[in-house]
Amino acid sequence: MKFSLVPAARLRLLCSCLWSCLGLLALPVLMPPSAAEAAEAAEAGWRQITIPVSSSNPAAIPVALYYPTQTPARAIPMGPSTVRAAIGAPPDPKVKGLIILSHGTGGSELGHTSLAEALARHGYLVAALRHPGDNWEDHSIWQQPPGTFFTERPRQASRVIDALLADPEWKDKIATDAQGPRIGAVGHSAGGYTVIALAGGQVDLSRIGEHCRIDSKDDPLFCSMGGDSKSPPPATTLLPPATDPRVRAVVAMAPAGVFFTAASLAAIKIPTAVYAAERDRWLVPRFHAEWVAQNVPHAEFHMIPNAWHFAFMDRPGTPIQTLDGDAAADPPGFDREALLTQLRNDLPAFFDKAFAQE
Repeated sequence: MKFSLVPAARLRLLCSCLWSCLGLLALPVLMPPSAAEAAEAAEAGWRQITIPVSSSNPAAIPVALYYPTQTPARAIPMGPSTVRAAIGAPPDPKVKGLIILSHGTGGSELGHTSLAEALARHGYLVAALRHPGDNWEDHSIWQQPPGTFFTERPRQASRVIDALLADPEWKDKIATDAQGPRIGAVGHSAGGYTVIALAGGQVDLSRIGEHCRIDSKDDPLFCSMGGDSKSPPPATTLLPPATDPRVRAVVAMAPAGVFFTAASLAAIKIPTAVYAAERDRWLVPRFHAEWVAQNVPHAEFHMIPNAWHFAFMDRPGTPIQTLDGDAAADPPGFDREALLTQLRNDLPAFFDKAFAQE
C-alpha cells in the first residue's frame, strides 16, 4: 500500500494483516440482556452486528462484538481464525468500558480475536470492526483520492462508537464517570495508525515522500509501495485531524506512523502504549513505532525482541501470503503464543490503569 503521493491503487498491502474470514457467522444484532448479576465475567461472548448505511455513515460496517458473559465458551472455526467464545450469549449487566479494535490493511475483524476475548473476559466490550474499503475482500478505498485512507479509517471507528453509544442494548452497560463513557482503542499496523489518529495524530502527506527520498534503503518495503514516487504532491498535504475526544486511551501495535507530524503527536495527552516488532521489515520501527513513541508525551514503549510485523496477530490456520512473506510465519526462535499471552495480560491492565487515573 502506498500512502498518497501517487495513484491510490498502489497504496495496497502496506502493513497488512491480509486476513480472510470465510465462513463468518451472521448473527442477530439484538439479543436479550442477562438477568444475572455478576461481578466477574467467566467467559467471552460473541456476536456479529452491522452498522447500517445512513446519512452520516456512507458504508455499512460489520462489527464483531466480544463482551463479558457467564455462558461457557467453545471454540468455533471461522475461516483461518478460531473464536473461543459463547456465540450469541447474554452479556453481563455492566462492562468496564468500550474498546475499539482496528485491524491492518486488507485484514478482518477476527485477526486479533484472542486479544479481544481476553479484554472481554476482563470485563470490557470490544468492538472489532471490518474497515469498509480496506479489508480482505474489499480494497476499494485505494481507488479513492489520495488521503482517503487516512481520513476514512478513523472516521469509521468513530461511527462504531456513535452506534454503540446510541444502541439500547449497549449504551447503559458501558461504564461512565465524570468524563463520560470509558472508551479506548487498540490497533495493529494500519490499525495502529487509526488509533493514534483518534488520539490526535495529524497526517502530513509530504512527510512520506521526504522520508522515502532520504531513507528508502532503510525502509524498503514501505517505500516500495510508492512513497518514493516522483509524482507531484497533492495541493494540500496537511490533512484535517480525525481526533475523537471520546477515546481516552490507545494501544498501537507496530503502527504505521512516519506521516504523523511531531507537533500533533506532542499534543496527545491521553494514555498511550506503543509496541514495536524489533525485526519488522514492513514498518521499520525507528521510522514508525519509535517516531510515535518518542513524540507522544509519557507514551509507554515496548520493543518485542526478534519479532516480525505480524507477531501481534493470531496465527492463522492457513498460510496468508504477503509482500513480507507468510503472515503465519515467525523468525527462528520466536514464540508468538508467548507474546500473545503477554498481551492478553498487558492490554486489560493498561486500560484498567488508564481509566482509574482519570
